[in-house]
Amino acid sequence: MKNQHSKLLEILAECAAACNNCSTACLNEQNVKAMADCIKLNIDCAQICQVTAAFLSRNSDHAKHLTKECSEICGKCAAECAKHEMDHCQQCAEACNKCAEACNVKVI
Repeated sequence: MKNQHSKLLEILAECAAACNNCSTACLNEQNVKAMADCIKLNIDCAQICQVTAAFLSRNSDHAKHLTKECSEICGKCAAECAKHEMDHCQQCAEACNKCAEACNVKVI
């Protein structure tokens, strides 16, 4: 049975994966301290994407609030990652922008 939010669930999963990958890759950068804000936002973003997906999957009445918050956090993560030239940050910024937009336009 296909969930009515299937496409958004897919985008949320891709964003969470990109953020988890980025935070781990940032920990391997030479100047990890300079990546602290990026790592923190990656963790927040991955987690809000996972929670939002869970609420959407259950068709929770509270999903609408979470998609709004998810859009905001994804946007902030995208902006931070875009500041860094590493491929993992650029890929994460792209995934976060896509997710922020999808959550922002989703009418529940």
